[in-house]
Amino acid sequence: MTDGSFARVTCARATVQIELNRPDHGNALSATLVEGLIEALAAAESDANIDTVVLRGAGRHFCTGFDLQGIEQHSDGDLLHRFVRIETLLSMIWGTRLRTVAIGTGRTWGAGADLFTACDVRIAPAECRFRFPGAGFGLVLGTRRLAVRVGEDKARLWTTTGVEFTFAEAVAAGLVTHVSDDISSVDTVLAGLPTISVDTVTLRALNEASRRDESDRDLALLTRSASRPGLKKRILAYAQGRQSDRSRAAAAGA
Repeated sequence: MTDGSFARVTCARATVQIELNRPDHGNALSATLVEGLIEALAAAESDANIDTVVLRGAGRHFCTGFDLQGIEQHSDGDLLHRFVRIETLLSMIWGTRLRTVAIGTGRTWGAGADLFTACDVRIAPAECRFRFPGAGFGLVLGTRRLAVRVGEDKARLWTTTGVEFTFAEAVAAGLVTHVSDDISSVDTVLAGLPTISVDTVTLRALNEASRRDESDRDLALLTRSASRPGLKKRILAYAQGRQSDRSRAAAAGA
């Protein structure tokens, strides 16, 4: 999808860059943005000349997570469908034959942190911040993939507390694979990565051989957690709690 309001796609040599383009909303994952990302990834996957896809956010943040805008007008069923589509996107990234590169910036939170986690190469500058708060409203999304990246104990700690953790901790745990303060262009980002030297068919076979497909289980866990009655109520309570935290912090700093 190339609509400038959502996901922008640019190509150079064997690389596709997909930009989350909602900077005024912290690149939060609206339903339209998720569908645009799925469409762009599927197009890159089907192009035999492409071997690498780079995900980055426009503006200050990579992705601040699930878009809460207008949530009052959504039903539990609407929200369930949106989370299923996010899990579909994450599963596509995890299972693609492409090398996936995420450039974390600013707030890389919630479903945005899950998007970052699903990628093979995870680059970030020291100012990047991470949170996995979804379990705070009863959602199980991306947890298994996070555990693969950083280990079961660390994944459990980060998801059960939902706290923002330090960049140094993200690097030490392996969530961030490459530290770089120069992320100005795709060429700069890819300069330090080795060139892929196998063909498309071999790339797919290598991925199948090295990574277990647990997409059905991941989807089942997500659906079970999101299907529990009161999803909208739990998300609203979480959002109100976050607003209260911000108000207290602002008052303390006054």
